[in-house]
Amino acid sequence: MPTTLQIEKNKTCTYKDYEKLPEGAPYQLIGGELVMTPSPVPYHQILIGKIFLKLSKHIEKNNMGSLILSPIDVYFSETDTYQPDIIFIEKKRLNIIGEKKIEGPPDLIIEILSPATAYYDLRTKKDVYEQSGVKEYWIVDPMQKAIEAFVNKKGKFELLGSAKVEGAVKSDILKGLSVEVKEIFE
Repeated sequence: MPTTLQIEKNKTCTYKDYEKLPEGAPYQLIGGELVMTPSPVPYHQILIGKIFLKLSKHIEKNNMGSLILSPIDVYFSETDTYQPDIIFIEKKRLNIIGEKKIEGPPDLIIEILSPATAYYDLRTKKDVYEQSGVKEYWIVDPMQKAIEAFVNKKGKFELLGSAKVEGAVKSDILKGLSVEVKEIFE
């Protein structure tokens, strides 16, 4: 039977509070606040599928590591546990895959923007990804039919490449990977 979590007003929530949520509860722990994220729209999930397939083929062919789809908890700190849309962990770092959560920053995170999460994906979460050492961060914008790829250089994200409607985005982490935006947004 699911449990109801009672949270005091103005209380900073921690991972211990987050763990008390029933499995599959639509929340992320962002800056000590339990933020409810509604189910994504079908187009959002179609984009995740297309990107996942493209990356998965490349990663398997080159034996590079593990690609994981949301929902999966990624623990960054006691007040920040997110569920990025897609994560990649290099083969040499697979030890961060714990029994209940990813225990450290993935090497690549991909977020597909949606009205409910765009602010967090572009601001709060992006800052945490940057500061925690995520090596590469992709932002996929369905409205603009665009992908921006950022690479972490000395603790700061720099634009690696972007494409809107046409063109390709390449990955620094996934050597040899090029994603044509037209194929993703068809």
